[in-house]
Amino acid sequence: MTSVLAYAAAALVALWGVAHAIPTRQVIAGFGPIEPDNRRIVTQEWLAEAFTMWGLAAIVVAATLAGSQTSVAAWVYRAGAGLLVGLAVLTAMTGARTSVIWFKICPVLLTTSAVMLIIASFL
Repeated sequence: MTSVLAYAAAALVALWGVAHAIPTRQVIAGFGPIEPDNRRIVTQEWLAEAFTMWGLAAIVVAATLAGSQTSVAAWVYRAGAGLLVGLAVLTAMTGARTSVIWFKICPVLLTTSAVMLIIASFL
């Protein structure tokens, strides 16, 4: 059950990272005309969240493959959950306060993944 929860959380986070990366051009276009440097910074930050999610998913998968029943894996899951909760809080205080539905879904999705990892860390 530990591995199932860890893999499910990793898959959910990785897919949400893909969901961030795919619409990057449309998101940037939504800002209207902005200076090229500002466009690059917004693009960087938008993609940085996707890379963070992919990296976290990869670390969780690696820890699970190495042995989900080890204390190291449990602490990797807990640290990953902490990062996900931090991103969820950040999103809840910023993007989720807009009218964009995807930003409102993000904190729920990230928190759900964090809960799965916390449960997995104690099994």
